[in-house]
Amino acid sequence: MSIKYSNEHEWIRVEGDVGTVGISQYAQEQLGDVVFVDVPQAGRTIAKGESVAVVESVKAASDIYAPAGGEVIEGNAALADAPGDINADPMGKGWIFKVKLGNPADLDGLMDQAAYDEFVKSLG
Repeated sequence: MSIKYSNEHEWIRVEGDVGTVGISQYAQEQLGDVVFVDVPQAGRTIAKGESVAVVESVKAASDIYAPAGGEVIEGNAALADAPGDINADPMGKGWIFKVKLGNPADLDGLMDQAAYDEFVKSLG
């Protein structure tokens, strides 16, 4: 199981041909307390880089972009009642949606953990 990161601070954990997507620890820290999440509906076809969800916090609303294209197979409905899961566990319970990958090559331009850590340091 590998986790890759985008420049927009989304992560994708790929298992087989399914990617689970959320925002990074860094992103949730920048947002502050998350108060609302709009997740995509199952069955929606998405393209890499497309805005597919919205996370609203006490500070701002942020679009969530697809790190890879394909078909949304599940949105994390639990976030409607517990949007704070993104703050408490952004890499676990705070996942936003799952996508059946349309083109695994979409993952090629994403960063691994070490590269993402360096990217975040560069934002300092």
